[in-house]
Parts: sequence; structure tokens; C-alpha cells
Amino acid sequence: MTLYHFGNCLALVYAPYHMAYKFSGISEYATFSKCVYAGGLYIFTQLCKMLLLATFFPDTDSSHITGEYNVFMEILKATVDFADLFGLYFAMNSVPGKGHAKILTSAIGWASAEVVVTRSVLLWVGARGSEFSWRYVRACAESNVALLHAAASAALVWLWARSDLPRRLAPPAAALLLLSPYRALLEDAAAALLGLGAWALLALRALHAAALGLTALAMYAVLAHQIAA
Repeated sequence: MTLYHFGNCLALVYAPYHMAYKFSGISEYATFSKCVYAGGLYIFTQLCKMLLLATFFPDTDSSHITGEYNVFMEILKATVDFADLFGLYFAMNSVPGKGHAKILTSAIGWASAEVVVTRSVLLWVGARGSEFSWRYVRACAESNVALLHAAASAALVWLWARSDLPRRLAPPAAALLLLSPYRALLEDAAAALLGLGAWALLALRALHAAALGLTALAMYAVLAHQIAA
């Protein structure tokens, strides 16, 4: 039973990533090495973020001891996540071809590295345990939301870097990029205000990622139509 549960968790985590790579069309461009490069950039970016957090925010665990929540400090810590946007930008610059290939390749490589780093040990240690737990199923579902959010963030970064982006789209693209590092803070704040449980918070994150992705897709469609015209 535990092996069956472990296999289901692995399929729930990695099957959507394989399907996204296989059926999005980027596999035809031989971009596997670029996905690996984007994954390497993710790991390097996280190491840089850890160094910054350890240097400028060394006492981040004090809130767990005192019971106080420092909102300003949490906002400053979340600001470090701007490094992810720079990492996605450099990942896309390494991918030749059209915009959709750049976006999907960098997003899949980036999110795949994230799920390997953050989920593999958790599943190996926890999901193989003696008892079934919905916690690991929820963690696997969160990895799929992370893929959607990575694709939306990559699309926004690509749009912002375009010099031919329509002027009316520049403010919303910039606003969404500026709010991107604070996504987790905003979602947790909304969950605390609404009293949401773990599954409801997951649904909120999925809706947020879907809305962000659809908005980025609409902007991409406008730009693509303008280029084609």
C-alpha cells in the first residue's frame, strides 16, 4: 500500500511536467539541454538567495520564539525573490527561437528543478512511510501549481523585456512583475483573513496562478497579433 501511494505521488508530481514538455511542442526544438540549463540557474539563484537571507536576515527564526510577526521584515525577505525573475530572464536569453519556446523551456526547466529540490526528499522520506497521509498528495498538487506560476512569471518577464510591447500593456505587466515576489505573502494573508484550511489555500493558489497565467497569455496574444500584423 505504501509503495502504491509513493508511486501515485511520483506520478502526480512528475507526469504533468513530462506532459508539458512532450505535448507543448518544445521537445521538437531539442531544448532538453536548455531545460537543464534553466534548472541549473534555478539552483544557483536559490543559493544566492540563501546567501542574501543569511547575510541580511540572520535572525529570521526569532518570530517563532517571541510569537511576534514582523510584517515589514517578511516583506523585505520576500523582496529577495526578485532574483527569481532575473534567473528566468537569463534562462530565456539562452533559448533560441520564438517567444513561446523561450517561455515554456525556461519555465519547465525552472519548475522541474524546483520540484526536484523541494519535493523529492519529502516524498522519499514521507510518502514511503507506514501510513497514508493527504499531506503528501497536497504537496504533489502544489508542485503542479508551481509549474503554472513559473510559466506565467516567465511570460511576464519575456513581455516586459520586449521593446515592442504595446504601451497600454506595459503598466499591467510591470505591476504583475512587481507583485510576483510577494505572491506567497498575499496568499497567506488572504488565507489568514478568510480562515482557510490547507486545501482551501491550495485552491486559492491554483486560482491565483491560473488568473496570472491567463492574463499573461492574453498579453502575449495581443503582442503576437501585433507582430503578425
